[in-house]
Amino acid sequence: MTRVQQLIQTLELQPHPEGGWYAEVFRSAASVTPFDGRPPRSALTSIYFLLEAGHHSRWHRVRSDEVWVHLEGAPLALWTADAALRTAPAHTRLGPVDAHGTRPQHVVPAGQWQAAEPIATHTAGDYVLAACMVGPGLDFADFSLMPEGSEEAALMRHHWPELARLI
Repeated sequence: MTRVQQLIQTLELQPHPEGGWYAEVFRSAASVTPFDGRPPRSALTSIYFLLEAGHHSRWHRVRSDEVWVHLEGAPLALWTADAALRTAPAHTRLGPVDAHGTRPQHVVPAGQWQAAEPIATHTAGDYVLAACMVGPGLDFADFSLMPEGSEEAALMRHHWPELARLI
């Protein structure tokens, strides 16, 4: 059994709509009411998120802040872009701390576009396992994928065609 198969089985991971595998591991019993008019949400949610080599998390956004934490495997390329795609997407490398700027944690502010993919290495495996915490907690009503035919997708294809593969 490969490490990916072991993680999927042990952590009881299921396919995620954005790509990859996930399992919710925590949903706070406490609730908060966001200031933006959304109904009450759990104060915090947390998931395991697994991406295999050659797979990616599609461009999406969440209406709450999201914290990504690298747990094991290959480094993760986490791409973020402002909600209106006015500036070039930024790349953050998540993984063990090194002198080149790799860090184990990154926050994606509410409403920003985000996408992710494993960075292939010869020593770290063919997958990446991360934890993602969202506060206020994730409700799939607050989650949206970048639609293929949307204005945002057209902007991505025009200005950053190398990142359009993540749509």
